[in-house]
Amino acid sequence: SFRTLGQATNVRSATVYGGVGKNPQVRALRGRAEIIVACPGRLLDHVREGDADLSKVEVLVLDEADHMFDMGFLPDVRRIVQAVPKRSQRLLFSATMPNEIRHLADAVLNDPFTIEIARSRPAATVAHAMVPTSNDRKTDLLRKLLDEVGAGSTLVFTRTKHRAKRLAQQLNRDGFDVAALQGNMSQNARQRALDDFRRGKVQILVATDIAARGIDVSKVSHVMNYDIPDTSDAYTHRLGRTGRAERTGDAFTLLTREDGKQLRQIEQALGEKVERRMVDGFGGEEVPENLASGRVGGAAGRPGGGGRGGNRGGGGRGPRPSGARGGDRRPGGGSGRPPGRSRRRGNGSGQTRPSRGPGGND
Repeated sequence: SFRTLGQATNVRSATVYGGVGKNPQVRALRGRAEIIVACPGRLLDHVREGDADLSKVEVLVLDEADHMFDMGFLPDVRRIVQAVPKRSQRLLFSATMPNEIRHLADAVLNDPFTIEIARSRPAATVAHAMVPTSNDRKTDLLRKLLDEVGAGSTLVFTRTKHRAKRLAQQLNRDGFDVAALQGNMSQNARQRALDDFRRGKVQILVATDIAARGIDVSKVSHVMNYDIPDTSDAYTHRLGRTGRAERTGDAFTLLTREDGKQLRQIEQALGEKVERRMVDGFGGEEVPENLASGRVGGAAGRPGGGGRGGNRGGGGRGPRPSGARGGDRRPGGGSGRPPGRSRRRGNGSGQTRPSRGPGGND
């Protein structure tokens, strides 16, 4: 972004991050760059090696502070703050404000002016639903949903790096166009996966929460939470990867009986019940009734849509994946295809739509 914005202003910028060679970064740092966009660890490497001098920095911006804390960067951030002049202007941006980040803000900011916006929620352009299942059917259900949504770019989130890798490999063996994005990959491999997804070379990106923030792919049509996120903030950030730039998007979370705590936290933060979407044959009946309630019929309209054909709060009836309760019970939605074996290259029905919530922007 700085490179684009600086073209007409002759503002020189440099990017500094790990996983790639240091020499181009050293040349940029020694080339009188006016703006440095950096990851904390690699920047400190350059400072220790004498390639970067922070003693004359005029403005320090700490962006995604809570995410840097989650990734263990807080000690590095404190070292950078100590290397920057006390008279410099300091700005801290954070989607959430846990105690650790508030303490950091108190320690590094000088008489700060605080700007706080309302609690974040999924954007009104994003329709989202919970799909109850059992643990041993999650992958089969994901295959079916991927077949049902048809062509488009789908972002699948997992809780761990190893699961992201294994799930991407499994979907590739099933014939889907898939790439993985997780923290154990080199920077070049991560960038290649993201570029392939952004350009449409692969239709599905299986990722950890590394892709939930700060990654701008404007045309993601669907988000699938293979694992429910640990917090309501993570839920909002994941869903915020779709429905961007006034486009609409759809999101599904695969819900198991072990997910009750996270579900209650998400619904409490949103102030409303998230729609449940039942799919025959995928173990929803094994989820306790308080998790699996709210089954949806098959007529036109979207429950909770607020002017999109249904009444806000779940009064309407929304279209569902083929084979969902109340609709056609044949495998694959009556097409004669076995579930999870049909789309692969984007010829699905594209009719899977949960309800749209009220909400603001991510």
